[in-house]
Amino acid sequence: MSDAITLNYYNSNAAVFSETTKNVDFSEVQQIFTKHLSPDASILDFGCGSGRDTKYFLNNGYHVTATDGSGVICKMATDYTGIQVKQMLFEELDDRNQYDGIWACASVLHLSREKLPNIFHKMHQALKTNGIIYTSFKYGTFEGERNGRYFTDFTEGMFEEFVRKISGLQIEKMWITGDVREGRGDERWLNILLRKTDVC
Repeated sequence: MSDAITLNYYNSNAAVFSETTKNVDFSEVQQIFTKHLSPDASILDFGCGSGRDTKYFLNNGYHVTATDGSGVICKMATDYTGIQVKQMLFEELDDRNQYDGIWACASVLHLSREKLPNIFHKMHQALKTNGIIYTSFKYGTFEGERNGRYFTDFTEGMFEEFVRKISGLQIEKMWITGDVREGRGDERWLNILLRKTDVC
């Protein structure tokens, strides 16, 4: 039910969401991610939203596969980025050893704490050896519906405990930032880089 609520929100608010996110300067975090990648790396933008980050990665020479669960968002992001954005739920990821990096920016946070381990396992499988994941969550302990969407929040300690149960992934870096969108500066985000440490 939580997935349906969130998808309905994005399908209904796609235009506003896209306009308020696609021009936000997120280069500081993008560069933290890309410095761990080779110049011709392959990236999965997993829940790409407006396509802001896909466009940045494409403009910097990376090979990008972009997905989103919302059909309306996919059409907008396809128009914005110039590549075909695939409509796909997180649970449908079944790639193996395909990506050097997975960018899951403010995306998998819409899944319940119960569903998240399976999704991180799928991301682990989709990565090449020594691949990197960037993901972000609102900072805190809340889980449930908020403003028409489902959210799972994390603190540092909660995420450290969570990732210990995910075989083959270790935390490379974890840091807190404010929200970069206008009027959201008091909101805090937990940013995480994870490294694949084994071979599938």
